[in-house]
Amino acid sequence: MSEIKRELPPGVPTSLDLEAHLARYAAHSSQSRGRRHHEAPPAARTEFQRDRDRIVHSTAFRRLEYKTQVFVNHEGDLFRTRLTHSLEVAQIARSVARNLRLNEDLVEAISLAHDLGHTPFGHAGQDALHDCMRNNGGFEHNLQSLAVVDQLEEHYGAFDGLNLCFETREGILKHCSRENARKLGDLGERFLTGRQPTLEAQIANLADEIAYNNHDVDDGLRSGLIMLEQLSEVSLWLTHFEAARAEYPDIEGRRLIHETIRRIINMLIVDLIDSTNRNLARVKPESLDDVRQAPTLVMHSEEIAAQAAALKRFLFKNLYRHYRVMRMANKARRVVTGLFDAFTDDPRLLPPAYQARGPVAEESANDAAAPTHGSSQARLIAHYIAGMTDRYALKEYQRLFVIDNN
Repeated sequence: MSEIKRELPPGVPTSLDLEAHLARYAAHSSQSRGRRHHEAPPAARTEFQRDRDRIVHSTAFRRLEYKTQVFVNHEGDLFRTRLTHSLEVAQIARSVARNLRLNEDLVEAISLAHDLGHTPFGHAGQDALHDCMRNNGGFEHNLQSLAVVDQLEEHYGAFDGLNLCFETREGILKHCSRENARKLGDLGERFLTGRQPTLEAQIANLADEIAYNNHDVDDGLRSGLIMLEQLSEVSLWLTHFEAARAEYPDIEGRRLIHETIRRIINMLIVDLIDSTNRNLARVKPESLDDVRQAPTLVMHSEEIAAQAAALKRFLFKNLYRHYRVMRMANKARRVVTGLFDAFTDDPRLLPPAYQARGPVAEESANDAAAPTHGSSQARLIAHYIAGMTDRYALKEYQRLFVIDNN
């Protein structure tokens, strides 16, 4: 890992200038643990701003526009995609970070990158690809997101990937098994020692939950898969639904739904800020290292956490396990499994860039920092499928299995 040296022309603002307002225990880019490959420091922006910009300009980020979580992309233009979800996560995370005097640029970079490794067809696609790779190290979207930014993006002459800062890569890796953590060096150490990531990474994690729980309610109602009457059993929804209706007795339909969801998101953000501030006041961290040694500090109050968990259980039972969603998930598994099996049986069907040629260096495919596990050709196939959008995967399936398709 290369340290970041700061030699800028006179008069150009440094990271110290741009981050002077941050709390002592925030992640300061001037104190970053650096990048995998040395680069000259950026002018007039911080290292974490550079990370954010690289993520936004990446190919994988653009593909998120055509990847979905619950609803397959062709089912309608009004449902959230991975791209709109990532933007919502970043907006929520920045709001929280700003109020806690933490690094907005880092929290935004993590939020925008956290889903870069997701397969087409959401969780159904991920589960199918994991089953396909079971004898070759498995598949996990957090590790795949890391592989995207460490290895798979091809934008720079000096290195593979985006060469992001340690702290951004750490935040992207939200979960990791102990087995994989042992292969990741410094990046996996916290999963073995019980240390925490930055507060910015902790915020991005909770912002992700706030965003997807609430936009899945919105999309579920819009699709007709869940009904307002069913949501009355969820106290978090009912409280704010009745408050919105009491304040605006003449509104109904979509306007009432949006007003309710807006109130829920606002309450969750305020509670997260208040609860985290109480934890910070109790622990009194003086530095980022103190944060790493403390228990998790970014969290909801017990009451609100319980209400959010009840909403999550409702969505699992009534939306994610709805028979129409299960039918689409079954189709998604068939597409992903069919593609994987076809490419495994005959790798010549793959684009040249995804065909293993001769002896290949044994390095991680699900994560560039770790030694590989399993067949390098199988991992290349997983890379290819994971990078597909919903509609591209469907077209590729047709090309391989439908006679009258080109």
